Amino acid sequence: MSSKGEISLGYSIKKAAVLGSGVMGSGIAAHLANIGIPTLLLDIVPNERTNDEITKGLTLEDKAVRNRFANSAVQKLLKQKPAPLTTKESLALIQTGNMEDDISKLSEVDWVIEVVVENLTIKKKVFEQVDKYRKPGSIVSSNTSGISVEAMAEGRSEDFQKHFLGTHFFNPPRYLKLLEVIPTKNTDPAVLEFMKTFGEDVLGKGVVFAKDTPNFIGNRIGTYGLLITVQEMLKGGYSIGEVDSVTGPLLGRPKSATFRTLDVVGLDTFIHVANNVYEQVEGKEKEVFAVPDFMKKMFDKGWLGSKSGQGFYLKKGKEILELNPETLEYEERKKLSSPSLQMANQQKGTAAKMKALIYAKDKVGSLLWNIMAPVLVYSAELLDVIADDIVSVDNAMKWGFGWKFGPFETWDVIGVEKSVQLMEESGLTVPAWVKEMVEKGNTSFYKEEEGVQYYYHKGEYKQVKRNPKVIDLAQLKKQGKLIKKNTGASLIDIGDEVALLEFHSPNNAIGLDIIQMINFAIDEVEKNYKGLVIGNQGKNFCVGANLALMLMEAQDDNFFELDMVVRQFQNAMMKVKYSPKPVVTAPFAMTLGGGAEVCLPSAHIQASMETYMGLVEVGVGLLPGGGGNKELYIKHLRNMPNGVDFDLQKVANKVFETIAMAKVSTSGEEARLNNFLSNADGISVNGDHQLYDAKQAVLALHAKGYKAPARKKVPVVGETGYATLLLGAQAMHLSGYISEHDMKIAKKIAYVIAGGKVPYGTEVDEQYLLDLEREAFLSLIAEGKTQQRMQYMLTKGKPLRN
Repeated sequence: MSSKGEISLGYSIKKAAVLGSGVMGSGIAAHLANIGIPTLLLDIVPNERTNDEITKGLTLEDKAVRNRFANSAVQKLLKQKPAPLTTKESLALIQTGNMEDDISKLSEVDWVIEVVVENLTIKKKVFEQVDKYRKPGSIVSSNTSGISVEAMAEGRSEDFQKHFLGTHFFNPPRYLKLLEVIPTKNTDPAVLEFMKTFGEDVLGKGVVFAKDTPNFIGNRIGTYGLLITVQEMLKGGYSIGEVDSVTGPLLGRPKSATFRTLDVVGLDTFIHVANNVYEQVEGKEKEVFAVPDFMKKMFDKGWLGSKSGQGFYLKKGKEILELNPETLEYEERKKLSSPSLQMANQQKGTAAKMKALIYAKDKVGSLLWNIMAPVLVYSAELLDVIADDIVSVDNAMKWGFGWKFGPFETWDVIGVEKSVQLMEESGLTVPAWVKEMVEKGNTSFYKEEEGVQYYYHKGEYKQVKRNPKVIDLAQLKKQGKLIKKNTGASLIDIGDEVALLEFHSPNNAIGLDIIQMINFAIDEVEKNYKGLVIGNQGKNFCVGANLALMLMEAQDDNFFELDMVVRQFQNAMMKVKYSPKPVVTAPFAMTLGGGAEVCLPSAHIQASMETYMGLVEVGVGLLPGGGGNKELYIKHLRNMPNGVDFDLQKVANKVFETIAMAKVSTSGEEARLNNFLSNADGISVNGDHQLYDAKQAVLALHAKGYKAPARKKVPVVGETGYATLLLGAQAMHLSGYISEHDMKIAKKIAYVIAGGKVPYGTEVDEQYLLDLEREAFLSLIAEGKTQQRMQYMLTKGKPLRN
């Protein structure tokens, strides 16, 4: 399958159009461009000129004026944070226009996505135009967050209705995983199946089928939960800061918890979503979706959150103040404290913390029970109305709202029997199907047998369907696929004669235990497997070496010990590079320092779209010590076209700049531009498919008769090149941009990259470069200022500029 969406289901998406260039429309266009799909971005024609356009003498007939909305949206993509584009180069795939002059171009596209204002009348007018110009068989969808998809398609041609559905992206489209797909009664099942596959394999999304009801799944339950929380806050006399202090990571929710999340989303957006349900439901549910008065007053004042500079919180200097909902004045931020919180913080894992809190008979326990129990009951009540099964509901909340556990998984965590009993005692009406499930002796919504997961559905347990491209390491271990493990890593058989080395030390930091397992894995794979994947399913791939351990050894003057550890790491990386069987690394999220050093010598890198890779040792007063300088330099040389005479100094300059400035890629594609990835390396858009893609890369290399690379000498720039490298650093030092200690580090990096005191163009072997690197590393770690930087990073989590 190509990156441009050719899937063997009778459909392919080689070109798309997005109608509406607001934040969401331009974000979707950016995501399509990121994955290589040329996209037409259209918006309405302005009915008046701006002052700037008048000054330039432009008329309403000029193309620049007529395309202003789409052009302006595309320019904003370059400034938005977090960045919607993986690289600036992606912008070239977005073509702008307007919905009058360019509507006929819809005949050239395979998928039209409508993202105009949330108004049924306007949407229907847009679809009338789309129906006129689209080519037969092209897919049309709406990104509505809650308007009836069925109603939008009324009156359209038969072919349009057959190819029409809802595709609700979550904002920002590049980063949020959830894609809700909403069919109408006329949507062709083949179109639905194609969009699910396309959504997962090409767009990299977690796809959930939702029913055509107000706000679908995610926003229906998410908004209900937020409003229940607000009501409980007002009723219980809690402050905004107090609520946020216990409704974030303690419950397996994002750090932004409740009100900081609302500030990010924007109060205007939230009120619109809440009103959408309020207008379409009755009774008690309607009462919940009524927006509280203090929020309406905030809206009237324009206190919408981050976008307006103030909302539930206001930043004054370094201080963050919280809003008092009664007085609408900002006050010092408060946090809740209670005996149950202290108990919970002693527990390991989110599930244990939640259990400790939810049943606590104190202020925190009471708040959490009163906001969680109604959401669980509501999810069960709505199940058949909004979704096909509990898995869809749980996935929607995990992928769209960043919950660690969906509602039914949460229910399992806190204990279904105990909670149902308490719910009924506190006056909640538990849906009959949940009570029946418990009465039949089924005490959980999910169960696991021999590493296979099942979910409860209409009186029986059904196997959870998984995309075959999802490799679940935890499940494989339960199925007895573990080959060997120690404290830092595990070697797992992932099938088809491929093994996987998983890091699982704290932060996946590299210590002797991981080095030991790398050596074992290479030997084991050489004897019994086709190849090795190095990857994991933690928060980050690897944040580098074990800094605390190195600092401790340095402070104790154990330089013999440190020398041995660095040597062992270097040797393990050479073993990875020259393994007779292919080693494929699968970096994602933070891949820093030693994490990048593990990837650079591998036969193939299968990165994630969200891979933030860099050699950042300068931040702690060091330089890469595991071969990172050498390997990045070699990777630059290898990326030079064969037979082309190139300037060796320019290569050295580029590598020096990347390492000395601790450059970190903001995406997998940018890692390629920085030469951490070569053109032959791969990027997985769907993070859930990354290990599968890495395994396929191993099998492809094996099938081609993989042989370890030949050991070659490396040309270096030597003494003259070293002097050139230092010129830039000295200028920065003289201008006060870098400190004296930074200059000392820069000299060491330059010396290592230049290859020491040899003539320009001398070819040296890799061990010589590794020795230079190790000596430089050990001399820097002995420095007091470096040790201060390491200490500061460990305690404060940020670099010290000393």
